[in-house]
Amino acid sequence: MNFEPTEERRMMQDALRRFLSNSVTPARREAAESSTAGFDRETWAGLAELGVIGALFPEARGGYGGSGFDIAAVFEEMGRAGAIEPLLDTGVLAGGLLMELGGDARQGLVEQVIGGELQLALAHAEPASRYDLSRVTTRAERSGDTYVLNGRKSVVVNAPAADLLLVSARMAGGANDADGICLFLVDPAASGLALRDYPLSGGGRGAELDLRNVAVAADALIGAEGAAYPALVHAHARATTAICAEAVGLMDRIRVLTTDYLKTRKQFGQPIGKFQALQHRMADMLTEIEQARSALINLAGHLDGPETERDVHVAATKNLISRVCALVVEESIQMHGGIGMTMEYELGHLAKRLTMTDHRFGDGLYHLERFISLAVA
Repeated sequence: MNFEPTEERRMMQDALRRFLSNSVTPARREAAESSTAGFDRETWAGLAELGVIGALFPEARGGYGGSGFDIAAVFEEMGRAGAIEPLLDTGVLAGGLLMELGGDARQGLVEQVIGGELQLALAHAEPASRYDLSRVTTRAERSGDTYVLNGRKSVVVNAPAADLLLVSARMAGGANDADGICLFLVDPAASGLALRDYPLSGGGRGAELDLRNVAVAADALIGAEGAAYPALVHAHARATTAICAEAVGLMDRIRVLTTDYLKTRKQFGQPIGKFQALQHRMADMLTEIEQARSALINLAGHLDGPETERDVHVAATKNLISRVCALVVEESIQMHGGIGMTMEYELGHLAKRLTMTDHRFGDGLYHLERFISLAVA
């Protein structure tokens, strides 16, 4: 397997890096974080115009990419810039599910996502679900030509800005059964839906959803009734690849910041980067980051492979990257000293965002247990 990026992918990555270096500034990020949407809409429009969202979708569905390597290339640059735009939630998670389950009837919505005109959010996690994708207690009942939804959803990222929500609900089976789960397109302004939004640590906004007798039309169902679980697993595998790539980009940017600081901060009349102990720590950090990058490349190459093989690589990569993230955050802040803890300095935002990557789609311990169970199966 050839792991070298294609010329087209390299050109896209270079163009994205230049765009983000000009668009993602501390002042604009601060203004975006205090806005009701939680992100910079001008930057989002620029991503769409540049074709970045289209890189997450295959050519057959209006994009020009969609592979694991395309996802990795895009999100490594998003991480390197510390961008907070909801590209993962709209483009990979909800957009990917809409593409996979929506068929030709929903192609118009997919095209709106690619064009940057439509914001989406996946409302799947629940207060007691932790990282288990099959645990869904929200219920859906058929009543004539409508479905009625009742339940609660937790930490729905990008919900405050979403034009449409993809809400999971169970029509059959017990709380932990894989079978019986459905996905519905729901208007955030629907009667009976209460949304409580809040800022997320590391940037963006999320919400808690309370659904009480929320009625949706029969055509709001995405895919076959009760058969959404495999698509949810697939979408979360792609999303985990994206967040691992974002983590690699964040770590690489933190490494550059730390190296530059060691070259300029002086003690005893010389830059502290000349002290051998700090050189060894930086060498260890670089080695771990490159190991994480290699794991990401390996995962990207197996993302479209057989399900069991794919999931083993997802679990192994997320576990490794979670451990490296903790090391990079701790070492970079320690080598910076007090300035590394201030939000006025770029490291503060990057370290916080990097820390939060461990808590999405399963932390390191969860994926270690998952890897063991998959490996011995």
